[in-house]
Amino acid sequence: MAVPLVTVRDLGRSFDVSDPLVQRLITRAPRRSVRAVDGVSFEVQTGTTFAIVGESGCGKSTVTRLVAGLDTPSEGEVVLAARLGVRPRLQMVFQDPVGSLNPRWRVGRSIAEPMPAAMDAAARRARVAQLLETVGLATTDAVKFPHEFSGGQRQRIAIARALAAEADLLLLDEPTSALDVSVQAQVLNLLKDLQDSFGLTYLFISHNLAVVRFMADRLAIMYLGRIVEEGPAETLFDAPAHPYTRKLLETVPDVDNPRRERDAPAFDVPSPLNLPPGCSFCPRCPLVTDLCRRERPVLRDRANGTRVACHAVTG
Repeated sequence: MAVPLVTVRDLGRSFDVSDPLVQRLITRAPRRSVRAVDGVSFEVQTGTTFAIVGESGCGKSTVTRLVAGLDTPSEGEVVLAARLGVRPRLQMVFQDPVGSLNPRWRVGRSIAEPMPAAMDAAARRARVAQLLETVGLATTDAVKFPHEFSGGQRQRIAIARALAAEADLLLLDEPTSALDVSVQAQVLNLLKDLQDSFGLTYLFISHNLAVVRFMADRLAIMYLGRIVEEGPAETLFDAPAHPYTRKLLETVPDVDNPRRERDAPAFDVPSPLNLPPGCSFCPRCPLVTDLCRRERPVLRDRANGTRVACHAVTG
């Protein structure tokens, strides 16, 4: 049985959103916290793409930061499986390549930064040239500064820097959302080719379901800090079970039927500071019952290989 490269168990993260101490003393207000991530569990198999999808504020980027070690979990754990006794290396590719590249450094220096310190200058230059060619740029681009490139080219540079660290796992947080559609396609195809060539593993964060359908092997749907449905991407796209997943899929444009009838969206989203006692999707769900309002559903395994947290879904 294959050992997953990443295992996330009951991951939780709370943030203190209390007013300043003096104001709380005056108003006698209690401390307040928000649960950005609540009991999230999943596995990422080696050489595959695991995608997390949800609306803004659902907690998907916080999960990525917890996996990367940029933030500390309040509960649960992230386990990276060792390969031949070596802990797998990971790198993160951010949404905004401008903010992730030092504007005062030439591109070659940025790409070479994560390389081993023992590597001599000639070997570094050769490796930088190789990586630039791998991501579809010219070797002469190493002497340029980030502002001399387009958005898509800067994202290629960010990917080259991730590869320079010989990472096994890439955490891709909305890597194409700031790019034009044509450039998005180029970067996504590059990521696919690199995965096939180097056996890379991706944790892919996005709100764009069309992009996710192209990239993902497995898919998790998050809502207000919790996973509500998870399983093979093809299964979730073809036969979504959770009402929230179905609502999300209705937002994907249908070229064959652009004027299809769709239910009017419900915008009564609960505040993360005051979630309802049962299912947090209750205020927006067309299948809501008294049980949903009383009891929080848990993720249950289904016969088709998916997991769903919904009282209305059986089988």
